[in-house]
Amino acid sequence: MIHKTAIVDGKAKVSSSAQIGAFSVIGPDVEIGDNTIVHSQVNISGNTKIGNYNQIYPFAAIGNDPQDLKYNGEQTKLIIGNNNKIREYVTIHPGTEGGGGLTKIGDNCLFMISSHIAHDCNVGSNVIIANNVPLGGHVTIEDNVVIGGNSAVQQFTRIGQMAMIGGMTGVLHDVIPYGLSIGNRNYLQGLNLIGLRRANFENKDILGLTEAYKEIFATKNLRENLSKLNGDFKENPLVKNVIEFITKDKKRSICTPFSKE
Repeated sequence: MIHKTAIVDGKAKVSSSAQIGAFSVIGPDVEIGDNTIVHSQVNISGNTKIGNYNQIYPFAAIGNDPQDLKYNGEQTKLIIGNNNKIREYVTIHPGTEGGGGLTKIGDNCLFMISSHIAHDCNVGSNVIIANNVPLGGHVTIEDNVVIGGNSAVQQFTRIGQMAMIGGMTGVLHDVIPYGLSIGNRNYLQGLNLIGLRRANFENKDILGLTEAYKEIFATKNLRENLSKLNGDFKENPLVKNVIEFITKDKKRSICTPFSKE
């Protein structure tokens, strides 16, 4: 159902089961899937594909030009998955040519009021981003991450799966999977043990991760510490994920307990 006051370009592909609210504007290169609800006064533009069962609340602006001075009107994309909740005043921008041309969001995410997803971000599934949180360009957020309100994530930062970021944290350093990170300039406070237990990971794997954490962050030399981990640690799937995350991008700084020093 499309409200009579909505402006939907004739070239847009809007599912017959989608709902478009009053005074919303849908651009020509927009695709909206089944049972997605676009509430009143939403603007969706650009080369934007939105999946099924999403809810987009008033005053959200999705698909507008990236806030990147290098962007010169090139054709890039924004892809949003299924069953996401995009609250009031959220802004989400497409990719840029220099960043791969794609901003991508998974499924079952909640973006609270005034959060911002910048160009070329890759956000996984089951992610919660609280009020007033901006993600800079090229940020990667893995699955099941929670970012507390009024935090800010610097461009190119990676946040590993099931990590938690405390409120009002400035995220400059990459956060390992399952990590807890806080601080004016973020440091590692520990592991998200409660989240791991709620996710029904085996207790022996959680205990192994806890022991490996002590070894990995025993000193500031993470690469040397990783080389000393024994075989038992490396068979632990949780520890494997942490090791792979740290070693994947050697140019990025990793958030550690020492980062606050």
